[in-house]
Amino acid sequence: MTFIFLGLLIFCAHLFNAWFSRQRIPDVLLLMIIGILVGPVTGWITPDSLEEIGPVLASLTLLFILFDSGIDMKIDLIRKYWSGVVQVTFLSFLLSMTAVSLLAYFLVKLQMQASMMLGAMVAGTAAAIVIPLVRQMRVSDKTRVTLTLESAISGVLCIVVSLAFIEGYKLGNVSVGSMLGRVLASVLMALVIGTVGGIVWSSFMDRIRKLQNSMFLTPAFVFVIYGIAESLGYSGAIATLSFGLVLGNPEYFEMSFLKKLKLRDMTPLEENEKSFFKEFVFILKTYFFVYIGICIPFSNPMALAYGAVIAASLFVVRFILIAVVGRKNTPEDRLTVSMMIPKGLVSAVLASMPEQANIAAGYTIIPGAEIIKHITYSVIFCSIIICSLLVLLTSRRLVKAQTELEKADAPIAPFANSE
Repeated sequence: MTFIFLGLLIFCAHLFNAWFSRQRIPDVLLLMIIGILVGPVTGWITPDSLEEIGPVLASLTLLFILFDSGIDMKIDLIRKYWSGVVQVTFLSFLLSMTAVSLLAYFLVKLQMQASMMLGAMVAGTAAAIVIPLVRQMRVSDKTRVTLTLESAISGVLCIVVSLAFIEGYKLGNVSVGSMLGRVLASVLMALVIGTVGGIVWSSFMDRIRKLQNSMFLTPAFVFVIYGIAESLGYSGAIATLSFGLVLGNPEYFEMSFLKKLKLRDMTPLEENEKSFFKEFVFILKTYFFVYIGICIPFSNPMALAYGAVIAASLFVVRFILIAVVGRKNTPEDRLTVSMMIPKGLVSAVLASMPEQANIAAGYTIIPGAEIIKHITYSVIFCSIIICSLLVLLTSRRLVKAQTELEKADAPIAPFANSE
């Protein structure tokens, strides 16, 4: 029965994808509904039964989505829109964290430090959700680059800042300088690891292709890059994204010293290899969103209510921010960037860490750990629902506007106030 269900999911995923093209119903939402039906509603599958498989599936989905996204990105677009990406990412993170902290402190009655920790956990965006949705929509290159890079960078911010608050509970204080240093080190060193790995792998690509069943070797090396970065304490997500970026843009990384190392010219990926990776990502994405639906905590109605309020406030803050910093951009671009803030894997992983810290210590060092976990799961669920509904309600308008823009061939400005 399990194998029948897993097989039917793939058929359903292709059907949902077709529905999105015709009816503008996000397949993310439909896959989550399946997860809710087989999980909380019927009890056929419980989160406890996926305790070991779930996190592995979530990590696999994240790293391959980022890798595939890096392949599709162009260096010229990153250079063009980088300043806008940084502005949107950091301002959105700070404002979202502040809004959630205040709500958690006054509404949920958490301590201020615990409230700020909760804010940090849900202030970023989920790459595993944003990137597939953006790919299904007709958006400008500027919007796609902004949302993709933001999802990767904000994930690092969520992890580092949340862990800093957890360490602060253990040590008695939170060091802002140390927090900023960790963010920079995590991003920069991860970029170095991914870039070096991409240069080396691309230089050996011709030889690798001569091996039998070599198609799986590149995904295997993605595991290696991710694992090296994570084991050194840096961002595996950023390393994976930069690795894919090098393989997708090898012409920008050709350097004279590589020939001295007796490395061959860098070789781009072939179309059949790119198609294989996209199929792999499609399968992982399908199971990941069903898994999220299974894990929604319907057993705690108050946590669901708090999560709904917090999720709604995050969208309000985001819409206000983008209305200010993106006022030189088209209304459609502002709308797309405003609504693409669902929460996902990173928030789900961080949600359980306060409770784990209490268990490891043998006593309560972080008060409200359980309610923090339930609220975070609720925010994930509600934010995906809100995002999916907004996509459903606005997608026809966005498609029409993008079609008109392509016909006019109008120039577009970076997502920033300055030119």
